[in-house]
Amino acid sequence: MSFQTGLSGLNASSRSLDVIGNNIANANTTGMKSSRAEFGDLVASSLGVGSSGGAGIGVAVAAVPQQFTQGNIAATGNSLDVAVNGGGFFQLTQNDGTAAYTRDGSFKLDKDGYIITNSGANLMGLPTDKTGKPTSATIQKLQLPTNAPIAANATTTITAEFNLDARAKDATQAVAAGTTAAPRSTYGTSLNVYDSQGVASPVSLYFVKTDGTANSWDIYGGLDGSPLTTSTYPILGTMTFDAAGKITGPAVAAPGTGYGITLAAGTIPSNNPNDAVSAGGTGYLSQAIALDLSSVSQYGSPFAVSNLAQDGYTAGELTGVSIGETGVITSRYSNGQSQFSGQITLAEFRNVQGLTPVGGNAWVSTYSSGAPVQGTPGAGRFGALRSGALEDSNVDLTGELVNMMVAQRAYQANAQTIKTQDQVMSTLVNLR
Repeated sequence: MSFQTGLSGLNASSRSLDVIGNNIANANTTGMKSSRAEFGDLVASSLGVGSSGGAGIGVAVAAVPQQFTQGNIAATGNSLDVAVNGGGFFQLTQNDGTAAYTRDGSFKLDKDGYIITNSGANLMGLPTDKTGKPTSATIQKLQLPTNAPIAANATTTITAEFNLDARAKDATQAVAAGTTAAPRSTYGTSLNVYDSQGVASPVSLYFVKTDGTANSWDIYGGLDGSPLTTSTYPILGTMTFDAAGKITGPAVAAPGTGYGITLAAGTIPSNNPNDAVSAGGTGYLSQAIALDLSSVSQYGSPFAVSNLAQDGYTAGELTGVSIGETGVITSRYSNGQSQFSGQITLAEFRNVQGLTPVGGNAWVSTYSSGAPVQGTPGAGRFGALRSGALEDSNVDLTGELVNMMVAQRAYQANAQTIKTQDQVMSTLVNLR
């Protein structure tokens, strides 16, 4: 009997050494979770005899569970590297179509723009629109638009924020003062707008204080002799201000939506040779553009433009991606635009110890783990994501080396019990 008891101890100690060796071998594996051998004693008892009368007959490995404690997060600088700081697993679809889960966030792009792991499994998440709002409640394979540039977007609105100098004199005031009025070019600004094909065309705006009115300014589309419009009357509109320098007109068509004017279709010269050409040999944009003047002021300080923006852009190629704490993927393009391209979601389990490792830093769910619960990173019990970082293995090398020495001594002790039993048996056999 003692031979079998010692043999069971050798087997258990050997299995423990295997587990410790695997931990040490994976000390640098991203997202690795260490394991430990847990033992249970073996007892022999006769039928009808209470447990107190049983005899120990050795030891067996009861389980080899993994320890799902948080590993250190190390910065890598790679935008596709992602670490989970807290609970949750990345959701994957493996090459055979089955679902798997991982803590290894060292992702890559394949030739079609899909986000994959080192083993080729696809990262799963929710598709979103350009504003980052999910368009479906069903997770899908995440794909970045790397195959084609984003389409051009025609300008529909120009937003202007600037201050007009309240000390400027109109023509009447200038004559009374014996001076000349400021030329039209004194107060002006310009920017490029885009048509539906992404061709940029310049728009210049000039502002002149109206004769005889201290709080009124005319808007011109160009200098004398080169107006923005084809009309012989180049004034595009007139801005009015109250005594406090706040703009009071012109109001836009819809009540309560601010102040501004509309540059009608066919009034803005175009650089696109495909646009319709007038009799004068000039092509004009076919879209109307709203000029938002709600933030324009008239104070006693020098003319200054604080913001001049428009919502159009030309086509652009993908230049980079970034991933936010909530898993939203932002794509950056060569035209200066950024768009949302999906959202990484996480999965959690009621019993993570029930997950089964399948290699490649991945686990699959089982009956013991329960069904996965999906959620958004940073919400509830789900951890936030850290882009440009990876989660290190949670293996404690110092502790594993100590455990290895303990397991080695246990192996030697069990071998000694077999040796001692052999000596006892030898003594009995040699009795005369």
